[in-house]
Amino acid sequence: MKLRVRYFASLREALGPGEEVELAEGATLGALRDALVGRGGRHAEMLARGRAVRGAVDQVMADDGQPLRDGAEVAFFPPVTGG
Repeated sequence: MKLRVRYFASLREALGPGEEVELAEGATLGALRDALVGRGGRHAEMLARGRAVRGAVDQVMADDGQPLRDGAEVAFFPPVTGG
């Protein structure tokens, strides 16, 4: 399945605005993150499991177990505090 991945804030600065990614049917948000980390380099650094990174699928906050569908838009961004 094809997914549109978008990055925001510091992730966007490091990785660019986004990219298209292909994964096997039935993949989850966590599997996508692991696949991106597996690329090494900046992806591994910025999306590493030890880093605080939030995810959303089709503009709805999601956890690692969220199933993905073909054509989904996935966003990764650092946690944000407001005030």
